[in-house]
Amino acid sequence: MNEQIRISPIRLIGAEGEQLGFVPTVQAIAQAREAGLDLVEVADDERPPVCRILDYGKLKFTTLQKGNKSSKVRQQKLKEIRVRPKTDDNDVNTKVIQARKFLEHNDKVQVTIIFRSREMQHQEEGRRVLDSVLEKLATAGKVERPPTMDGKKMTALIMPNKSAAKPKPKPPVETKPVVMAKPLPG
Repeated sequence: MNEQIRISPIRLIGAEGEQLGFVPTVQAIAQAREAGLDLVEVADDERPPVCRILDYGKLKFTTLQKGNKSSKVRQQKLKEIRVRPKTDDNDVNTKVIQARKFLEHNDKVQVTIIFRSREMQHQEEGRRVLDSVLEKLATAGKVERPPTMDGKKMTALIMPNKSAAKPKPKPPVETKPVVMAKPLPG
């Protein structure tokens, strides 16, 4: 920026975006000062480098705003819950509650049924457990990828519903008035 640009000549772009051609650096800085703006190097890998006359404070502000906007957009993560065919109903319900929380936070959930040794011969038992999980999560999300076998695992992918993905607002905290105790006699 301005005096920090040491290479001369430079390719200059004016304040309105017009090409001003190859100009010595000192002359470009003088033109920027006349306009009350800064000379900013926009492409330093080019030879000669490309510089532009603009308001550096405004440029810095807009790039900061773009950075803030992109950081506000939350990335969707993939969460996984693992269950076995012999998992008890109460344990499955606990996993369903956790999966529902993931879906409410706008994360995808992969439900995995893991088969071990002889359980592979009774895949219908695992399918029954997976179907019950999908049925319980039907209100919070929809099936993106139906159940498939992959080696010794049966998996299904659930994506959040748009209506269910919004976090619920917290209820207002009720405050009780403070009652002062009466002084003890004595």
